[in-house]
Amino acid sequence: MTTGTGLKGVVLDETRIAFIDGEEGKLVYRGYNIRDLAQHATFEEVAYLLLYGALPTREQLAAFERDLRGARHIPESIIEIIKSVKAAHPMDILRTAVSAIAALDESPAEARVDVALPVGKRLISQVATIVAAMHRIRQGLEPVAPRDDLSHAANFLYMMFGREPDPADAKIIDLDLVLHAEHSSNASTFAARVAAGTGADIGSAIVAAIATLKGPFHGGAAEAVQKTVEEIGDPERAITYVRDKIEAGEKVMGFGHRVYKTEDPRARELRGVARELGHKKGNDKWFQILQEIEKAMEPYRSKGIYPNVDFYAGAVYSLLGIPDEQFIPMFAVGRMPGWVAHVLEQYEDNVLIRPLLEYTGPRHLRWVPLEQR
Repeated sequence: MTTGTGLKGVVLDETRIAFIDGEEGKLVYRGYNIRDLAQHATFEEVAYLLLYGALPTREQLAAFERDLRGARHIPESIIEIIKSVKAAHPMDILRTAVSAIAALDESPAEARVDVALPVGKRLISQVATIVAAMHRIRQGLEPVAPRDDLSHAANFLYMMFGREPDPADAKIIDLDLVLHAEHSSNASTFAARVAAGTGADIGSAIVAAIATLKGPFHGGAAEAVQKTVEEIGDPERAITYVRDKIEAGEKVMGFGHRVYKTEDPRARELRGVARELGHKKGNDKWFQILQEIEKAMEPYRSKGIYPNVDFYAGAVYSLLGIPDEQFIPMFAVGRMPGWVAHVLEQYEDNVLIRPLLEYTGPRHLRWVPLEQR
């Protein structure tokens, strides 16, 4: 029996949803290269692609958008739940609110595609509303009701800040959501499939994914990178900062990936956005610091250590006014279509996921009575 620590290198199952070539730095959604999707597709088109397996026609996209827009409102009881736990970690708030909204859904709690698909579509919309409401409540503000005349990305910014979003900013968020929409069997997606594999309903599976995403080894790197940038403060300090980190045996956040052995293609798409957005907002310094960090890390490329998607995402979020604590919830907003697609795929031919553990402890200990221990 071969042991793969952390299931590294272990193939779980077959999938038609996404393909990653870690050696070439290639990411494919349902056959479409992420570069093409990033340049041409909207988040709604990508969500449809992931859920249904093909790009939508104009009529299919219009119907899908109507479904998403019609599901944006969340019950007042969910707002009250968010208010009652507003002091908790944002991912704990999100997990609690999604669990509650799934519990309130009157759909049958059956592990079937036809039951789960409409629930999943609603959750794609509602998670964005929850994250925006959570942000405002934590700022001491009242939530902003969603609008049905805006795209998913534009409506999210509107609900976050309560004003008409700059179309250019909405386009950036749309791109970010596309880039985060799916990434094969990462930790949170695996958790969702494990839950789905037990026959649990899709709401439970999404809650499992959100709980897993909270962990700093999975969802927290963008926040850590931005804190690094702000701590460095000046591009001239970046190289010394990185050298000191490495000499101290500490990790430089935003670099390396379990799958990619070259540059993460999503980082490539965000690099130019970070540069242009920084210049537009009158803050070129952050991008310059990121570039200097990249330069300092170049010697480690021979070991397959390159920037990942989180490296530029934090700067982009911060330049758009999104606070650090919302970075992981933002990840969840984008990843919702991928999570839903994987739950649906798991339901198609469901098998309980039950890996083995290789026991390495003692096997022949003799029982010792309590009074002799």
